[in-house]
Amino acid sequence: MKEIKSDELFANLTTFLKDKGIELTEGSYSQRIRQGCDLLADAVNLTQAGLARAKAEIDEKLEHMRRIIHEKTAPKTPAASPKRPRAATPRRKKAPANKTSRAVRKSAPQRRPRNKAV
Repeated sequence: MKEIKSDELFANLTTFLKDKGIELTEGSYSQRIRQGCDLLADAVNLTQAGLARAKAEIDEKLEHMRRIIHEKTAPKTPAASPKRPRAATPRRKKAPANKTSRAVRKSAPQRRPRNKAV
């Protein structure tokens, strides 16, 4: 946004009040209103500058966070030594496993702890 000038704010307020039927003449009231316009313009301008600075910092932090997320979720690069392609050798089929040998292995008795004689 554009910077607000305090004289411009006071002039617009004076015009607005004149349209409503109130004319500001030079005096203590108009001086106080002018000081109020100065304070208001400074407050608005400083707030705009602070918001712009905060937005820039937030954008910077957000970009940093996006970069970190990208680095953590990016696919891993291949190892330093390239993989050698395998030779096209025919594979042998494995013989079917003997079901009884598996059953025997699974049901093998477990050792019992020894009873110590006292």
